[in-house]
Amino acid sequence: MTKETGYGEKAVLVVTAGDGREETAGAALEEVKELAVSAGAQVAAVLLRRSGRPDPAFFLGTGKIEELRQLVREHQADLVLFDDELTPAQAGNLEEILETKIIDRTGLILDIFAQRAQTREAKLQVEKAQLEYLLPRLSGKGKILSRLGGGIGTRGPGETKLETDRRKLRRRMGVVNSKLKKVRAQRYLQRAPREKKAWPLLALVGYTSAGKSTLFKAITGTQVETSERLFATLDPALRRVVLPNRQEVFLVDTVGFIRKLPHQLVEAFRATLEETSHADLLLHVVNLAAPNVDEEFAAVIEVLRQLGIEDKPRITVLNKKDLITNEFTIARLERTYPEAVAISALTGEGLPLLLAKIVDLLSSRVKRGRFFLPYSEGDLLALVHEKGRIIKEEYLPAGVDLDAELPSIWFNRLQKYLARRQA
Repeated sequence: MTKETGYGEKAVLVVTAGDGREETAGAALEEVKELAVSAGAQVAAVLLRRSGRPDPAFFLGTGKIEELRQLVREHQADLVLFDDELTPAQAGNLEEILETKIIDRTGLILDIFAQRAQTREAKLQVEKAQLEYLLPRLSGKGKILSRLGGGIGTRGPGETKLETDRRKLRRRMGVVNSKLKKVRAQRYLQRAPREKKAWPLLALVGYTSAGKSTLFKAITGTQVETSERLFATLDPALRRVVLPNRQEVFLVDTVGFIRKLPHQLVEAFRATLEETSHADLLLHVVNLAAPNVDEEFAAVIEVLRQLGIEDKPRITVLNKKDLITNEFTIARLERTYPEAVAISALTGEGLPLLLAKIVDLLSSRVKRGRFFLPYSEGDLLALVHEKGRIIKEEYLPAGVDLDAELPSIWFNRLQKYLARRQA
């Protein structure tokens, strides 16, 4: 059991550790503490449980429930935060027996997202996730929700809907989904002019607080918010960048990932993450100074897998090199991860090497194909001449028939013009 200083609601944390000891809970314990503080809680005490099959009714066994009850009373805690996802039944049963508010990991992360959401799009996406999370947790009389009384777990765009019934909640979900469809349509329209330019799209992905926004600022020179706060970036920022070989690309910053990222958020933020799905190259930013760097790397790969883009070309950007004194650590990770480059986005060390690797990857992997480019797409014809090698070129009444070799990143951009010969 540990005590922390802070402000806001007093919280008892329940964290799963392999052997139930704080010394071995390590980074997982520190992360959930940071999540709790980010949500505005004062961490009063920690209860550790051994990993294993949770009790289907209460998640915890009888002994741990009694220990938790004593901690809640001793510290006059306002809520209990679980670093695991609870079933609606488990959460309800625990609230009844402990007579205090219960928030699981998903609810905690949703609350932080609700606080961070600034734009209309981000607020809609958070509300969608909140509504999907709340719907199965509504009891017949709503007594659990009626007892919340504000604070962590009740904030955000959906807070006025917390005490409504299922029918109204589903109706609201329909409204939010309809608005999000319009957002996706707007994103498509915004992408169309960019795609017409056929510039490659590079996307920054990574664990929350890995330094993506700092790297975005270093590469683009744009003043964007950089913060050590968890999930400081919810809305994608996109800028044009000219690489050292004078090639123009778009660079987009995205929301940070985290282990056990709630599936509701992955689904709700799919419109935002579509920018990542359309990327030609991923820059996976990894915090070299993280005590559990391998786990954070694996957590990001898992989210990429959920999005179906884990096989996209990517560079592993080992960031915060300035905080590492052990060169062997850096050398190991450079050998372990694909196309790895160690940098410091803060000091600029290693940035020229990273940009050179980006240029190299964008220029490699040549493919050959036959294209038909209408005369209205004259800029694309110029692009093929600039970036590729023309093997055969025939001018027809409606456009140009080309047999050409192109680096794969440009080849993929022109795929819709493949095998579309017109007379």
